Amino acid sequence: MAGFLSLSAGAFSVQAGTLCTVIADAATGKIIRQEGNCDSRVTPASTFKIPLSLMGFDAGFLANEHSPSRPFKKGYAAWIESWKQTTDPTSWMKNSVVWYSRLITEALGEARFRDYVRRFGYGNQDVSGNPGKNDGLTNSWLSSSLKISPLEQIAFLRKLVRQELSVSQQSYAMTGKLTALQDVAGWTIHGKTGAGPVRRADGSPEPGHSYGWFVGWMTKGDRTLLFARLIEDEKREAVSPGIRTRENFLREFPEIVRSSAL
Repeated sequence: MAGFLSLSAGAFSVQAGTLCTVIADAATGKIIRQEGNCDSRVTPASTFKIPLSLMGFDAGFLANEHSPSRPFKKGYAAWIESWKQTTDPTSWMKNSVVWYSRLITEALGEARFRDYVRRFGYGNQDVSGNPGKNDGLTNSWLSSSLKISPLEQIAFLRKLVRQELSVSQQSYAMTGKLTALQDVAGWTIHGKTGAGPVRRADGSPEPGHSYGWFVGWMTKGDRTLLFARLIEDEKREAVSPGIRTRENFLREFPEIVRSSAL
């Protein structure tokens, strides 16, 4: 592929189970680094909160980083302790709160939700959900019908940072604010993790196997780079694969910068 840089031994520490790492220039679209299988589609899991943030702000359900604030209610998804509390857009993004995502999609409604995904050209654009369950509005991005490859993540993120998605300026600005993480090696990092079970062809989970994502963009001066990393765990680990993917990528980033002369 154009722009691919061959890597010397030890120049790029590949995490065990890494399926793909890809970095691209936002201005030109040129692939700067690519390793692994970056074409295969899997669940976006909580990385879908990036497009969902754009949708929520554009539609007016989300107002700013602290509004709307919604209380946790009995019956909401609560398999993580941090979800059992009042949540606003900032804590929603930080804690990956599934029930708050569902408030956004339910406010959008099926037709508008489907239209945003289509307009964004997001992955396979399939928001039908699990077969026979009519749950696309609340579950399609959670190891269900909606799937995206690492290279498609890059394509979507490029349209986001270039503001080519036909949403409001506030949507871009607030999504940038919600996804801001930290500065590493002089670059300001924006990103989102995601994790979800690997499913067999019949929809049942593959025991112990989970995907972990970290996707986003990084800026330094007038330059913006896009990145996506996807891993697959083959056994259950104590820490979420999404969190581990982010921490490993950020730890390796200074060496990535040095060896790629970014």
